[in-house]
Amino acid sequence: MPDESGRVTEPVDDCPVEIALAAISGRWTTLVLRELLHGERSFGELRAALPRLGAKVLTERLTEAVRRDLVEREVHRAFPVRVTYRLTPAGRALRPLLISLYRTGTELAALASPNR
Repeated sequence: MPDESGRVTEPVDDCPVEIALAAISGRWTTLVLRELLHGERSFGELRAALPRLGAKVLTERLTEAVRRDLVEREVHRAFPVRVTYRLTPAGRALRPLLISLYRTGTELAALASPNR
């Protein structure tokens, strides 16, 4: 581990690894975050980008991300009312982690492939 805060003998809430894993936990969370890495999106734009993601689960993921201060929700007072979502600085800080997870997953998939 890079420093002593990562040298724990059991999972603890303030462990940096646990904090990072909690930020991306939940099915679909990484995909929602990925979409928001491209910039501000409305609920409808997120649904269009992830058509197999149901509205209920998207609402849950966005609500949790807002609660964790990873995503900011903005209500635009127009008719009809429009709501947009954007990453906070904490949410944008997850970009290197998501890229690293993608690269690691690609490598693991290749190593598990019967054609290696």
